[in-house]
Amino acid sequence: MTARTGTKTEPGSAPVARAEQANVLWFEEVTNRDVALVGGKNASLGEMTLTLGKADINVPQGFALTARAYRSYLDYNGLNEQIAGQYQQLSEKKATLTDVTRRLRRRFLDGSFPGEMEEQIISAYRELSERYGESACDVAVRSSATAEDLPDASFAGQQETFLHVNGEEELLHTCKQCFASLFTERAISYREQKGFEHLAVALSVGVQKMVRSDSGASGVMFTNDTENGFPDVIVINAAYGLGETVVQGVVTPDEFRVFKPALENPEQSPILKNDRGEKEVRMIYGEKWSSRVKTVNTPLQDRRLFAIDDATVLKLARWGKSIEDHYGIPMDIEWALDGESGELFIVQARPETVQSQAATSTFKTASLIKGQEPELILEGQAIGSSIASGKVAVLENLVDGRNFREGQVLVAKQTDPDWVPLMKKAAGIITDHGGRTSHAAIVSRELGVPAVIGTGDGPHAPPLP
Repeated sequence: MTARTGTKTEPGSAPVARAEQANVLWFEEVTNRDVALVGGKNASLGEMTLTLGKADINVPQGFALTARAYRSYLDYNGLNEQIAGQYQQLSEKKATLTDVTRRLRRRFLDGSFPGEMEEQIISAYRELSERYGESACDVAVRSSATAEDLPDASFAGQQETFLHVNGEEELLHTCKQCFASLFTERAISYREQKGFEHLAVALSVGVQKMVRSDSGASGVMFTNDTENGFPDVIVINAAYGLGETVVQGVVTPDEFRVFKPALENPEQSPILKNDRGEKEVRMIYGEKWSSRVKTVNTPLQDRRLFAIDDATVLKLARWGKSIEDHYGIPMDIEWALDGESGELFIVQARPETVQSQAATSTFKTASLIKGQEPELILEGQAIGSSIASGKVAVLENLVDGRNFREGQVLVAKQTDPDWVPLMKKAAGIITDHGGRTSHAAIVSRELGVPAVIGTGDGPHAPPLP
């Protein structure tokens, strides 16, 4: 196969010299030691593919375009000089951040792959399709930066993901889009916040067989309590359809809490609590190039049910415990249930980045002064353990945020990475939709900003006092 050079090796044992020179590596050829080669996301997928299959944990197969491929793409298209020039204009205030990111992304998309690299990508895609007995399989194409999914920086949602990608031409185009997403405003802003040198971060692209959760369910699992770091609880969020709705906070998902120590006994069912979410919409496959996926309303009869049954909850929790035991740290895990085959899969796993980094020698709490409690207007899931106050700003979209001021309470339907600059300035955050594993919840924890998530009608409620 063109994507592999040299002698074929056993899984996980690709010679270091060859791996460092490869444009394409299969998940089974990399481990967690290869973050510099394939980024945190792909390195973790390789680690799970190699080690957790023995525990009967399913991970969809796939391959990665390496950091070397990204740098070769830059060299081939003369992008290093263009990036340096644009940053120079930005530092001299001759161009705005918006102008710089727009120009750079356009130049990435206008570029072309070196001939050999393009052949290697296409060859790997054809082999992946053959592995699944298909002429051209559906894949998820995900960005994996070499500085992401680290214990102290999640880079949650900073780069692009594309779902239901099918065919060689579409795959090549979405790989370019992933490269370009390293230079969005939100990605640049996050790297500055975390102290990463912009040009030192490379981008790998993961190409993974799609799980047909569009007709099933998906969600996120944390192997510790997301609010206080309590290690003996596993928190699972679930909704119908593709998992982006849960991650983006578009829906209020079901939530299950499982007592981890009791999972060792297969006779027990240690589900401590289950809360049914509204699951207002679901993301499914689209029909056309311009609509790979689409969001539709969830039928009322489905909204009244849980997205997954207790047996699936317990299977996920046991998988989560096995993954945490392997990595030795609390984990943030994305999962998917195939609606066609009924199979359950783990599609991503990364270190949990907030509670695991919190100080363990002190515990802070806050309470309102007795007798001075204000009138209750909204209820939702509390994120954080502090109290905030400020003037309310109800934003229907980012354009409305132009006049948002430091110390205001941000109220919105949901947030995504483009909202992070506003979230940094907020005294508190309120969203209509989302759960404890949504973007709004994760980022508010990272920023230390208290939030109330999934109120149902936040922007439409009367102004807070």
